[in-house]
Amino acid sequence: MLHQPAVFGAELRRLRIAAGLTLSQFAAAVHYSKSHLSKIENGLKRPTPEFARMCDAVLGTGGTLAGLVGPVKNTRGARTPLDQPGAALRRRPPAPPVDSHDDGAPTRRQVMAVGATWALGVPPADGRTPVVGPGVPSASSDPGPDLLATYRDLFAQFRRLGQLSPPSTVLPVLAEQTRALRDLAERCVGRTRSGLVNLSARHAEFAGWMAQESGDDEAALSWTEHAVRLADTAGDRDLAGYALTRRALISYYHGDAAGTISLASGALSPRLPARIRGLAAQHVGQGHALAGDHTECLRHLEQARALLDADRPDPQSPQLGATHLDDPITMMTGWCLLDLGRPREAAELLDTSCERLPAHALRTRARYGIRRALAHARAGEVEHACALARELLPAVRAADSATIRLDLRRLSRTLARFRAVPAVAAFSPDLTAALHPSVL
Repeated sequence: MLHQPAVFGAELRRLRIAAGLTLSQFAAAVHYSKSHLSKIENGLKRPTPEFARMCDAVLGTGGTLAGLVGPVKNTRGARTPLDQPGAALRRRPPAPPVDSHDDGAPTRRQVMAVGATWALGVPPADGRTPVVGPGVPSASSDPGPDLLATYRDLFAQFRRLGQLSPPSTVLPVLAEQTRALRDLAERCVGRTRSGLVNLSARHAEFAGWMAQESGDDEAALSWTEHAVRLADTAGDRDLAGYALTRRALISYYHGDAAGTISLASGALSPRLPARIRGLAAQHVGQGHALAGDHTECLRHLEQARALLDADRPDPQSPQLGATHLDDPITMMTGWCLLDLGRPREAAELLDTSCERLPAHALRTRARYGIRRALAHARAGEVEHACALARELLPAVRAADSATIRLDLRRLSRTLARFRAVPAVAAFSPDLTAALHPSVL
């Protein structure tokens, strides 16, 4: 059991000495105690991936130590919620409906396979062009744009509700709206019919994100696949490419660097819109950050910036991905620098970016704000980290997010190394309460 820590510890000691650093100097650089470092160097304590990446950054060893630790094995299993212990007792997110009434409709697995191959530039095997549905009248029978515009405005309100409320309150509404829009589409024709089905797909995709936020990855994947199925029915294959980025994000939060890179790379096909490719490149960069590859991370983030700058949003279609970031790549660069073990650089970028977040975007403010606090804590600025995190606790409670609590737990572990600091001791009870919300 101690074989890997012994190998890591010996290599860390060799690299530290080669860099001319004493144990005290190195402890000051990585903001860990000398006793902690001594235990790791002697193989008595298992290093974390975060610790290894920080050591690589300080020593300039290009991911050597991170490679010795390897990815953290996910012992939760694919069906266990991402959230903290006890989350499995929460009410399970509503499952997407099964469209068994569609004669000859493909299964979700088939749709994902067809959509993914199309995104990669491989046409469907039968060469057929997708149609909206059997017997759809021509566009001349379209009743007009008012109905679609009204439902698009309503979807924008649902997304705003998702910023202000726990996912458990938003998911049932999204589930019902997904069904209602699909049923309404059956009574419409032409562009209105296909537009309603596409909007139903967007509700399902957003439901997938809310399911992930609630801590249920299985439900998140199921809703995302259902969204692809609906979009495919309306002749929109682009959402299948976006689904790859959503799956990549789930892999990222599992700590799976290779899976994140592989899935997101599948959505870099030039056949896909610039926005989807930009989001995909961003997730590839996040995967490389987890792997400790600074060069590849920044290269893909710059690719993402160019693609997102080239995006020309369709005013008739809701935007995919985050909508509250005026400079998403600068924010994501700060995010990735923390994964790369460069907390001080990360804090500088996150400070600037977080100040520009709109006040009403509580979920977004909590997500990036806690990340910012974590960066300051790992840079040794624990008093400032406590002050930042304390201000965000109301937003954290409102968001009730499994993914945000991952960084909150990392913040808790980092601050635990500084228990003697008065600010940490004072903040600890509130932080513990935020990490263990009452089970519904």
